[in-house]
Amino acid sequence: MQIIHFPHPTLRYKSKPVKRVDAELRGMIAEMFDLMYQARGIGLAANQVGIPLRFFIMNLAGEKGEGEELVFINPAINRGTGSDEAEEGCLSLPGVYGPVMRPAEIMFSAYMPNGQKFEQKVDGMFARCVQHETDHLDGIMFTDRMDEDALYDIQPQVDQFELTFERLRGEGKLPTDEEIKKFQDELEKKYA
Repeated sequence: MQIIHFPHPTLRYKSKPVKRVDAELRGMIAEMFDLMYQARGIGLAANQVGIPLRFFIMNLAGEKGEGEELVFINPAINRGTGSDEAEEGCLSLPGVYGPVMRPAEIMFSAYMPNGQKFEQKVDGMFARCVQHETDHLDGIMFTDRMDEDALYDIQPQVDQFELTFERLRGEGKLPTDEEIKKFQDELEKKYA
């Protein structure tokens, strides 16, 4: 398992709801936390590691053993209020940052791995992270939410990710679309 970079097609895939959680899926979740900490992130969506399922992990402390490790299965943002602009980055576009306007406060619901549903009203970084990761599950990147001027400023960096992706794919170091689809179908059959 590894964090995939833009423009990998799985990042644009609308994730399927999770219908069951087993030991194998719990193992994937644990591995995702390890990857997230190694990459110095605070949130990671399943499709950022190529898993086409609707869940993400989060720990605002960004350090193993600190803060609280949270798993959000089948999250839904029910409403948002206010607006807040702040800089965002993404583990699938490492080193790229830009301003994103989002609701300042949200009400969301999700399930824990044990099947228990929870709802919460949050604001600040917690709300921003939930929105960023939920966007991932819908195939939306933070760059899609940036205004034209800010996007123009980072375009050379984004272009470099596209060139690298095409080069690695041309060298056979990345899976083909067919291989990606086969992997997605297998996981969806098992969990969605």
